[in-house]
Amino acid sequence: MPFEPTSSIWEAILSGCRTSGDMELGAHAADQLFKMTPQHDGTYILLSNTYSAAGCWVDAARVRKLMCDRGVKKEPGCSWIEAGNKVHVFLVGDTKHPEAHEVYKFLEMVGAKMRKLGYVPDTKVVWHDMEPHQKEHILFDSERLAVGFGLLKLPPGATVTVLKNLRICDDCHAAIMFMSKAVGREIVVRDVRSIMSWNDLLNATMMNHGITSSAQIDDRKCTRGRDQITTAL
Repeated sequence: MPFEPTSSIWEAILSGCRTSGDMELGAHAADQLFKMTPQHDGTYILLSNTYSAAGCWVDAARVRKLMCDRGVKKEPGCSWIEAGNKVHVFLVGDTKHPEAHEVYKFLEMVGAKMRKLGYVPDTKVVWHDMEPHQKEHILFDSERLAVGFGLLKLPPGATVTVLKNLRICDDCHAAIMFMSKAVGREIVVRDVRSIMSWNDLLNATMMNHGITSSAQIDDRKCTRGRDQITTAL
């Protein structure tokens, strides 16, 4: 490179390696990030996900152990939504919310509709070496629970708006898009890197389903210069 790569560039490379399966380049990018931001939990998570996606469970476990040995703690993901003049907060796999059972039951019902539309859970994003049907049950990230709660509690036709403290994983990107299609509601999720709005059309990641989308980039509205992605009719 004609210039010295920043940590953001190395992070983008590492993230891309999970999709491409280039573990050698991914490990190199992670090494650079370990030198630049040794206590950043995202590097360990991205590298472990890269190994997990390739089925290299031993290497994924080694990265998690390294993270523990170095005292790096993963920031817990949480999402929140306002409904009934009250802010409701959800954690990953949350069961403590008073209406958690109702939310899970609703998501199971919507999940059946999503599968008919072509949604396939991306269980590669799950770190653990377990059976696919087991992995599906731990894919309930906090934003998905918050969206489900919003669909249940907000007035019919109202836009569901959710905020999250961490970036959204690939599976939740796809799942929420299909969820929007299944229920016929607009869903907006804002995370640390972007604002994503799903209406009746899916975004570019769903292009293989023959559906087009629009994408807009506005660095002024993006944390750390990341993309703002919007899909609409």
